[in-house]
Amino acid sequence: MTRDEILALVADILGGIAPEADIATVPGDADLRDALDLDSMDILNFVAALHERTRRPIPEADTPRLVTLNGVVAYFQTAGP
Repeated sequence: MTRDEILALVADILGGIAPEADIATVPGDADLRDALDLDSMDILNFVAALHERTRRPIPEADTPRLVTLNGVVAYFQTAGP
C-alpha cells in the first residue's frame, strides 16, 4: 500500500469512529488518542477495522505502533502481504 492509500484508509475508518475529527489537521507524529480525543475502545475499534479492511493480522502487541499516522503508515508499508 502507498502512503496515500494508507492515509485514505485511516481517514475512512476514523471517520466512522470519530466523525467530527479531521485527520488532515493531525500531525503525523501526534498521538491519535490525544489529537482526536479517542479512548482505548476507539483505538481497539480502529485496529480491528484496520485488520478487517486490510486482511492483515495485527497482533495485540503491535497496537502501540498504530497510535500515530506515521506509525500506521510505517506498519503497513513494512507489514507482509
